[in-house]
Amino acid sequence: MSRSATTIEIDRPPVIRSGPLRWLKENLFSTWYNTLLTVGSLAIALLLAVLFGHWALTEAHWAVIPANLKLLFVGTYPLDQLWRIWATLYMVALFLGFSGGLHRGLILQIALMVAAATVLLALLPFAWATRLWILATALSTLVGFGLGRLTRQSRTSRWLEISLWLLSFPLTLVLLKGGLFLPVVGEAHNVGGWNKWGFMLNLLGAVVGITLSLPIGILLALGRRSSLPAVRLVSTLYIELIRGVPLITLLFMASNMLPLLVPTTFRPDIVIRAMMTITAFSAAYMAENVRGGLQAIPQGQFEAAYAVGLGRMLTTLLIVLPQALRAVIPAIVGQLISLFKDTTLFGFIAILELLGMVDSVLGNLQWRGTIFELYIFIGFIFWIFCYSLSYISRRIEKNLGVGER
Repeated sequence: MSRSATTIEIDRPPVIRSGPLRWLKENLFSTWYNTLLTVGSLAIALLLAVLFGHWALTEAHWAVIPANLKLLFVGTYPLDQLWRIWATLYMVALFLGFSGGLHRGLILQIALMVAAATVLLALLPFAWATRLWILATALSTLVGFGLGRLTRQSRTSRWLEISLWLLSFPLTLVLLKGGLFLPVVGEAHNVGGWNKWGFMLNLLGAVVGITLSLPIGILLALGRRSSLPAVRLVSTLYIELIRGVPLITLLFMASNMLPLLVPTTFRPDIVIRAMMTITAFSAAYMAENVRGGLQAIPQGQFEAAYAVGLGRMLTTLLIVLPQALRAVIPAIVGQLISLFKDTTLFGFIAILELLGMVDSVLGNLQWRGTIFELYIFIGFIFWIFCYSLSYISRRIEKNLGVGER
């Protein structure tokens, strides 16, 4: 008896293709009031664009930006020591290229974007010496990529990568501030402390805050869900106390009250106190984001892990925590972006970061009345960094399939 193969055809849902005109009609001109809102919004946007374009092209004095780039980005950093900043950039670009050569994927795309951005930046009307310094950053990224590709088969390449990134932070502080084999910048150059370094302080504060607030926030979230009453109480009190006080208040307390309570020999620098404050503040909010992810994990995940013999700690580290962090990536990145923008509050405690340097620029009679140009430039700089973090977050979510599975 022979069997005949039966072919079952599955009807797929029809694909609706709509052109741009159909899309405009369905989304912008579907009803008379939607049409009125669309036309009115377009008229207002066009008027604002014309007014801004006229001001930007005919009245704005954009020369204030290239003339004060050094002051805005590195503040009073000595000119003869700028090689330290370039060395730091080359080091980070080298490590980034090395990681891209090892892993490919998103990290490689980030490294290539950094290299491409530096090449485009070198096309701006800088002096030739400055252009060469900028192009060397792209070259460092490519060298790191080549080293990563050469050593990717080595068993120690991953440990080498982790070691390099762990060493990058203390090396950055030594290069920029001084210590060990380098003189301390400021004391040896009669330019004051490092609280007048412009945008570099925003970057340092953001890097320190992002690096430390995430692990501290994870520990606080786990502590708040701990079965030990003392750990749970301390974690809850810390989170609720910090989240109930504005950041500017904490910064003022760290700037004015902490020196009165701590002996002079143990008193940290004002920049260190600011970084500690913003890290502690962000960690409390990060803890609540992570706790939301932990609560979203079903109880069956715990029971399945216990059934295969995993203890409570291994269950948390290997099963629960990775899923929780994956679920709250948007909230974590949003908090990191907020932390980066909060570094502008350093200016309220006598730290001249990027916004604080605007007052120094406007103090020059030559640049009086250019406040709008400076703030537009600063807004553009912050938008670039914040959008980059948002873009990386979306790519991570796509790679991990967040919201899809």
